[in-house]
Amino acid sequence: MAKSVDIEKEITELRNEIRYHEHRYYVLDDPEISDPAFDKLMRRLQDLESRHPDLITPDSPTQRVGGQPAEQFAKVRHSAPMLSLDNTYSVDELRDFDRRVRELSGRSEVPYVAELKLDGLSMALTYENGVFTRGLTRGDGTTGEDVTANVKTIRSVPLRIDSKNLAGVGLPAKFEVRGEVILGHKAFQAANAQREAAGEPLFANPRNAAAGAIRQLDPKLVAERKLDIFVYYLLVNGRPPLDKHWQILEALGELGFKVNPYRVLAKNFEDLLSYIQKMESQRDRLEYEIDGVVVKVNEIALWDELGKTAKSPRWAIAYKYPAHQETTVVNDIRPQVGRTGTLTPVADLEPVSLGGVTVSHATLHNMDEIERLGVKIGDTVLIQRAGEVIPQVLKVTRHAPDGREFRMPKHCPVCGGDVIRVEGEVAYRCVNAACPAQLKESLLHFAARHAMNINGLGEALVDQLVDKKMVHDVADLYALAGEQLANLERMGEKSAQNVLDEIEKSKKAELARVVFALGIRFVGERTAQLLTRHFGSIDKLAQATPEELYEVEEIGPKVAQSIVEFFRETRNRDVMEKLRRAGLKFEQKTHRADGRLSGKQFVLTGTLPTYSRDEAARLIEEAGGRVTASVSKKTDYVVAGAEPGSKLAKARSLGIETIDEAGLNKLIGK
Repeated sequence: MAKSVDIEKEITELRNEIRYHEHRYYVLDDPEISDPAFDKLMRRLQDLESRHPDLITPDSPTQRVGGQPAEQFAKVRHSAPMLSLDNTYSVDELRDFDRRVRELSGRSEVPYVAELKLDGLSMALTYENGVFTRGLTRGDGTTGEDVTANVKTIRSVPLRIDSKNLAGVGLPAKFEVRGEVILGHKAFQAANAQREAAGEPLFANPRNAAAGAIRQLDPKLVAERKLDIFVYYLLVNGRPPLDKHWQILEALGELGFKVNPYRVLAKNFEDLLSYIQKMESQRDRLEYEIDGVVVKVNEIALWDELGKTAKSPRWAIAYKYPAHQETTVVNDIRPQVGRTGTLTPVADLEPVSLGGVTVSHATLHNMDEIERLGVKIGDTVLIQRAGEVIPQVLKVTRHAPDGREFRMPKHCPVCGGDVIRVEGEVAYRCVNAACPAQLKESLLHFAARHAMNINGLGEALVDQLVDKKMVHDVADLYALAGEQLANLERMGEKSAQNVLDEIEKSKKAELARVVFALGIRFVGERTAQLLTRHFGSIDKLAQATPEELYEVEEIGPKVAQSIVEFFRETRNRDVMEKLRRAGLKFEQKTHRADGRLSGKQFVLTGTLPTYSRDEAARLIEEAGGRVTASVSKKTDYVVAGAEPGSKLAKARSLGIETIDEAGLNKLIGK
């Protein structure tokens, strides 16, 4: 009994400590510990919860990403309508708004709260007894979609509110918080880099990317997008619980929510106008996209007096900033190699001031866009910076009589490797995985959890390794020495040894992980497993013809061509040999057509007592079985562990046999 109490106490203390550090990092942007130290706390909690699944609670930090992909989103009615705001684009219209507010309220002056108008999507969060229970999209304003599992992945959303903070604000057991889900510039660029690598269309702006993410059916995919949220409303039974909106924003901060710091309490219209002008001059220096300022009457009592129209409140308005546009001359067009190997044409411009920033470059996206615009070197173009991270060329306003056409090079301007364009795609890519321009991204992908799982090899360390020319390809990681690492920033002997231990441990990774870690375009985790199951070695995979690759389940022409192109590149083959000499696994047991589980189809769900998902899948496949992601009438067995999710219910509804880990061992013959 004492041991059980000790374990419960440790789990509680770990959760509180992790919540504290999440708040410091994701809300206050002021971390107290390093990423590896935080990961160590999280791994310890995950380990304890895996051994004591009965102690897992919905608000545990480990439950931010969990469960199975949703079949669809349930529709739920809002506690109070989520109204949209009227927009204004001129100071005169804003003065009219102020005049109407003063006339309707009978006041000579009215205090306003001004907040940044974030370019994201509205979200309503419900808390009961301090625990986050539901997340709803705005929907049509009356009814939203239940995206609770996806909202849990947003690290700035607290899953539990400290009881002392609740008592301090004086809230009842159930309350609602509303805010704006956004995608910061850095996360937006990373999301587009991922889509570039996968040959998918790029997101036009951060808002589209955030909206697309929150409506993903699989929370794991949402977590990869690294969404953020700023909150601005607090409701109890559909009503604000305090007298002034400024008090509500302060209370939200005290509760532990992320409230935007760029807000002001304006005593009158002139103060309001001063804030609007100030923030317009600063908008391009923010870490996220804004398109204006939201103005709200501070006194809640006036909200009822002023009332609302069918769609919008009369006590609030959105002042929209104009888009930044200017004309300039294209001095040159050059290919820029991105971190995923994609060559993006960039226009070198005659420098021009755009929204207070001097702009000398703009993206042209791809060759199709250049042809659509008809832009040539020497042309005069209209450029814009609005809703985009970097300026873009909108159109040609004057063609130069001696304009020169741009053509993509056949060889990478950074490394000299071959540049290819897959049929049916718009992107040109350098296929050399060791190209310096894409090396940092290659290293991060190689070290990722579902690849070689090298803990401690994050962006800060990778930047130093590449910038100091300590590694030239992923294989160089296995030649690093402790003294080299210990001399880097934020490192020391102990940290250096921890990283080296992780690198050494990665040599034991299964072949499918190695194939996935190579970063071959279109080869994700599932495809890597299918390839290794079929070929059994990297050597056979590297020598495979397109026709031989087509024989693998789910492999089509696009994936086959990408694999052939990857192994055709001499530099990639050189890296393979270095990895072989380092001791990585290049072979594994192939799928047995005559195995005990031959012809049987399995689905895994929940947490098994001793096997990880990968280990269980490997055992099934080595015995001739096949593991799929979803339950269907073709499924023979569902292997269920702790917290199984919706797959178990679907299996029972279809009459499919469910077994536990012991049952799986019996089938395999262990």
